Amino acid sequence: MDMYEESFKRFAEGEVVTGRIISVDKDYVLVDIGYKSEGQIRINEFKDEKGEIHVNMGDDVEVMVEFWDEDEERVILSKEKAAKVKVWEEIKKTYDEDGTVEGVILTRVKGGFSVDIGVQAFLPGSQADLRPIRNLDDLVGKKLEFKMLKYNRKRSNIVLSRRAILEHEREAKRASTLEAIHEDKVVDGVVKNITEYGVFVDLGGVDGLLHITDISWGRVKHPSELFSVGDKITVKILSLDMERERVSLGMKQLVEDPWLAAVEKYPLASRITGKVVSLTDYGAFVELEEGIEGLIHVSEMSWTRKIRHPSKVVSIGDMVDAVVLDIKPENRRISLGMKQVVPNPWDVISEKYPTGTTIEGKIKNITDFGLFIGIDEGIDGLVHISDISWTKRIKHPSELYKKGDVIQAIVLDIEKENERFSLGIKQLQSDPWKTVAERYVVGKEIAGTVTNITDFGVFVELEEGIEGLVHVSEISKEKIKTPVGKFDVGDVITARVMNINSEERRIGLSVKRLEVDDEHGLLSEYVNNARPATSTFGEILRENLQDKLNGN
Repeated sequence: MDMYEESFKRFAEGEVVTGRIISVDKDYVLVDIGYKSEGQIRINEFKDEKGEIHVNMGDDVEVMVEFWDEDEERVILSKEKAAKVKVWEEIKKTYDEDGTVEGVILTRVKGGFSVDIGVQAFLPGSQADLRPIRNLDDLVGKKLEFKMLKYNRKRSNIVLSRRAILEHEREAKRASTLEAIHEDKVVDGVVKNITEYGVFVDLGGVDGLLHITDISWGRVKHPSELFSVGDKITVKILSLDMERERVSLGMKQLVEDPWLAAVEKYPLASRITGKVVSLTDYGAFVELEEGIEGLIHVSEMSWTRKIRHPSKVVSIGDMVDAVVLDIKPENRRISLGMKQVVPNPWDVISEKYPTGTTIEGKIKNITDFGLFIGIDEGIDGLVHISDISWTKRIKHPSELYKKGDVIQAIVLDIEKENERFSLGIKQLQSDPWKTVAERYVVGKEIAGTVTNITDFGVFVELEEGIEGLVHVSEISKEKIKTPVGKFDVGDVITARVMNINSEERRIGLSVKRLEVDDEHGLLSEYVNNARPATSTFGEILRENLQDKLNGN
C-alpha cells in the first residue's frame, strides 16, 4: 500500500475534512485534501444569493467527501453539505447547552413560520411572541434570537421558540422592577391595554393598573379619550402587593388636588364662567377647571320661568356664567346659580306696578280657579275667579274669557317672597253692594225673578247679580215646610225688603209681610169708611174679601 492509498483510507464518504483551494475553472473548484488526486467541488456552491462567485486561491475550506471514483482517481466534495454538517453540530451543542440560535424568518407556513438558522426550522405561531400577533406578516424578514424546543437530525426537524426568550427576559425585568419600585415612587411606563375601568401599564416586566378614578382630578368618561396602546406615560405608585405582584398606579396624584385652594379661588357670591359637562333631571354640572365641577340646580336657572329640565336652558358644551352660592370643599361640592347673574325682576316689579295700577295684558292660561295674564317677560298675574265679577256666579272663567284675549285688570297685591302677582277685573268698577242699601231701603216693596228654590227658601234676582232670599218662614202666614212645588224658577214675585247686610252681601225679603200689611190696610180702610163699631176684625176682613169676590 503506497502513500496515496494510506491517505485515502483516512477519509470515508460523508466525512468532513479541511482542504486548500488550488485551482478554479468555470465548472469546478479543485481542493487539495491530501489525496492522490484533488477533490472537486461544483462552482455553483460558491455562488451567493446574487449569483456572484466568491472564491480565492489558497483559501482553506471545509468540505465533505461525497463519493470517490478509484478508477478515475477522483473525489467529489461538497462545501454546502460540509456546512450543513457543521450547522447540525452547532445545533446539537446549542440544544445540549440550552443556548440560543440566530435566524431569519423566511415566510409564513401553516401553523407558524419557516426560519433559516443555517438549515430550515419551524417556528409555531404560538411561540412567536408573548401575545397573539395581529399581523403575522410583520415578522417575515426579521432576524431574531430563538430557543430550540426540540430537533431531529434524521428527519431534519427543528422546532424553535421566540416566546421562551421573551418570557425569560420578562422574568428578569420583573424581578429587577419589583426590587426597584416602592410606594409613592414616580416611574415611567408604557400603556399596554385599555379598558373602560382603567389602563394597564407595563412598568418593565410588571403590569400596574391606573384606575379611571386616578387618571385625573376631572371627569374622564373613558380612558381611551386620553391614551392609546404604546403611549409612554409617567405615573405614581399608590400601593404595592408583592405577594400578588399587584401594583396600583395614579396619575392625578402627580399634581395638587385643586379642591385644596377652591375656597380662596371661588369665594361666595363670586362670578365664574364654566363649561356644561353633564345634565341630570335636577340640574347641570359645570366644569370650572379640571377637577372642579359645580351644580346649577334647575331651580337656580331662572327667576321667573319654571324649568322642567335643564336641557330647556343649556346644552352640554355650552359656556355659561354663574354665581357661587355655596361651597363645601370637604364634600367637593359647589352650588352655582345662573339666575343670580341678572337682577331679580321681582325686586322691581312692585315699584313698576304699584297697588291700584291698571294694567293690560294677554290671557296666557285659564284654570278653574282663575286667569293668568302676562305682565312682564316671565311674570304672570293671577285674576282669581272670585275677582272677576262683583255679582255674577261664575262656575269656570272660560264662560267669559278665552286664551289670548287682551283684558284690563287692577293690581291688587304683589308678594315678592312668594312670587305672587294678584290682579282683579271686578275692581275696575265699584262694588254694587256698597250702594244696595240706597236702592233697596228696608220696607220697600220690590219685584224680582225666582232664580233658585231650596228647602230653606227662595232666591229672587232683583237686578243683575243682586239676589235676595225669601226665607221659608217668610213665604206665607201659614206654616209650610218647604217652598218646593209652590214656585217655579222664572216666576216673578213681589216681596218686601226686610233687612240688608252689604258686607255679607245679603238681602232678606218677605212675601208674608206683604200679606200682613195688606190685611192691616183693609182694616184701616174699613175703619175709615165708618163701619159699625160693633164689627169684629174678622167680620171686617170677611166683608172685604167678599167685596173683592163680588167685584166691588
